[in-house]
Amino acid sequence: MKAILCALHHCLAVVFLHCTFELLCLAQNEEQQVPRIQLRLAGRRKKGNEGRIEVYYNGEWGTVCDDEFTFATANVICKELGFIQAENWVPGAKYGRGEGPIWMDNIRCTGSETTLAACSSNGWGVTDCKHTEDAGVVCSERRVPGFKFTNTFMNDVEDGQLQVEDVRIKGVFGASRKRMPVTEGYVQVKQGGEWKQICDSDWTPSNSRVICGMFGFPGEKNYNFRIYKTFANRKKHTYWSYAVNCTGNEAHLSSCSLGQSVVSRNSTCKSQMPVVVSCVAGRAFATITTTRVRKAFQAEEPLVRLKGGAKIGEGRVEVLKNGQWGTVCDYQWSLVSASVVCRELGFGTAKEALTGARMGQGIGLAHMNEVECTGFESSVTDCNFNQDNLCDHDEDAAVVCNIPAMGFENQIRLVGGRTPFEGRIEVLAKKNGSLQWGTVCSDNWGIMEAMVVCRQLGLGFADHAVQETWFWEGDRTADGVVMSGVKCSGTEMSLFQCRHHGQDLDCPSGGGRFAAGISCTESASDLVLNPQIVEETTYLENRPMVMLTCAMEEKCLTSSAAGLPLLSSFRRLLRFSSQIHNNGQADFRPKAGRHAWVWHECHRHYHSMEVFTNYDLLTLNGSKVAEGHKASFCLEDTECDSEERKNYQCANFGEQGITAGCWDTYRHDIDCQWIDITDVSPGEYVLQVIINPNYEVVESDYTNNVMKCRCKYDGHRIWTYNCHVGGSFSAETEEQFDHFPGLMSNRLSNW
Repeated sequence: MKAILCALHHCLAVVFLHCTFELLCLAQNEEQQVPRIQLRLAGRRKKGNEGRIEVYYNGEWGTVCDDEFTFATANVICKELGFIQAENWVPGAKYGRGEGPIWMDNIRCTGSETTLAACSSNGWGVTDCKHTEDAGVVCSERRVPGFKFTNTFMNDVEDGQLQVEDVRIKGVFGASRKRMPVTEGYVQVKQGGEWKQICDSDWTPSNSRVICGMFGFPGEKNYNFRIYKTFANRKKHTYWSYAVNCTGNEAHLSSCSLGQSVVSRNSTCKSQMPVVVSCVAGRAFATITTTRVRKAFQAEEPLVRLKGGAKIGEGRVEVLKNGQWGTVCDYQWSLVSASVVCRELGFGTAKEALTGARMGQGIGLAHMNEVECTGFESSVTDCNFNQDNLCDHDEDAAVVCNIPAMGFENQIRLVGGRTPFEGRIEVLAKKNGSLQWGTVCSDNWGIMEAMVVCRQLGLGFADHAVQETWFWEGDRTADGVVMSGVKCSGTEMSLFQCRHHGQDLDCPSGGGRFAAGISCTESASDLVLNPQIVEETTYLENRPMVMLTCAMEEKCLTSSAAGLPLLSSFRRLLRFSSQIHNNGQADFRPKAGRHAWVWHECHRHYHSMEVFTNYDLLTLNGSKVAEGHKASFCLEDTECDSEERKNYQCANFGEQGITAGCWDTYRHDIDCQWIDITDVSPGEYVLQVIINPNYEVVESDYTNNVMKCRCKYDGHRIWTYNCHVGGSFSAETEEQFDHFPGLMSNRLSNW
């Protein structure tokens, strides 16, 4: 019996081993049958992490059908492309219709596959789909560590792709190593923790152009080859094993293809010379130090500008046409077209091509739609575009450009805050002949200075400028003041570019808890006055003093009104309506909380901001002849793009503010919605309106807070014309605003 059991056990073991062997063979055969493919994202992309899925198979690029497509399939694709995971997938050729074969249909992935080719489908090229069903994916912005290169020579790299950990321009000589930014040096890739040179045997100017672009430079230039050749011969280099093939319009080196190996088996380069690039720095980053040189290269007004961005090199794209600034529609807006804009403005290639007014809505006209660039145009205005079928401003295009690494963020830090977006400011400055960390004097510290700090740290816009900090204590050794007298225009890249005291500091309040502090925010409001409403509603009113007692209390009349008899006197008022739009990405809220609002008994309302708008009447040479102001007695959403957006109603002591996408209207018949011109002589004037004049609330753009109109007053009637918002016209057009398009308003109302 025992022998029988042993024999049976032996047979079962043999069968088990045989089955296991067969399963292993089947698995191995199945693995060997998975073809090598290559993936890429294509089509009308707004970012580098999204697009139409294209597969390189059997020597030809093709697409993927959206039938039975799942999130698991999108995850496999994104991971194969070097991203952490998928965020979304889209059917119906959202990124445009592809060309060539539709390689895969009815794809079924489990999510564990390492390549899309391992997922089951109808079979390669077996499909009943059309290109109107091409699938696309949106991957996470975070990549698997390392830049990913694709390889068109499938036999050179085993799995058709290669990842490196980093790429850099390494300064070689003393001056180039210390200069910021680094514009010239070896191009090196980091692989396996080691920096390696690239052999320059097959290197092209197109490759250099891409390298310069990804490091924030608009173009490349020649360098002294002989010096680098002499230097290279003195040192043995470790070379990377592959060549790079770029067309020149790629936004990043990771979008280029790998070429055939140009390095021999003993790791020597045929030319014995590493790749060197020399880049042209944009004007904002050029190392020009003397005023004389700066004046010699005064640039003409550009045809393109960026508005609404928190950082340098990002913003809504606006172009100049016939002297008027206008926006660009986001249909077909791509990384290639965005890179043309970035290079034109002196930056590198584009990181992102944003759509849907992500940098706020513009004003005026939309000048361009369906922009298609090759990537080599000197200006986006040279690209093909459609000037018909233009869009609304909720479709304004924007860009985020690569900019050079200047190291500004290493000169400043925030300490003691509850979040990384707030804290006491500490700067690394020279004091008593040595660099040391210390605080910034808070005397006259304001929102413009805070804006520069938030930009320097890459934290967005300034939310508050704090003169007496409530933050937790930082490093006690850094309590001393090392910087005082800071005054910024708000456009500087670094606090040290602002005007400030030198070694002779002056700060009566001292540092510590009285040092300057800030809080930053990633988005901001943007208030813009509707100039057409002002032009259409302007008129004169002779109003009795007896009806102006509340206005007198709020100081809305000139000083000559004081002491006049109420029953027999009147004031001549220049009246108009104000429609104030919030075109930004955040709500506009009063600086003070409701606990600090001021109750005005006469008008029976709360003032959330003492001065919300200034009204001035100026002579043609800029002298002020009359003025008014408007307190924000009821800051609310009068109307919105859509009704569900309304958030602020000031009735019953409600919250005050203007929601993004809404506007607040002050009608012409409201108290203080005027300028008292009783003492003004007839003549030609300029009506000026300034919103948020004291910069009490953060906005993404303050240049459009000013509106100006030409006025003609004959003593009985008034005409306003040419009303326009600041920054809507070119400087030349602004200076030549002498034409007379029409007399829109000339009514005189006697109450």
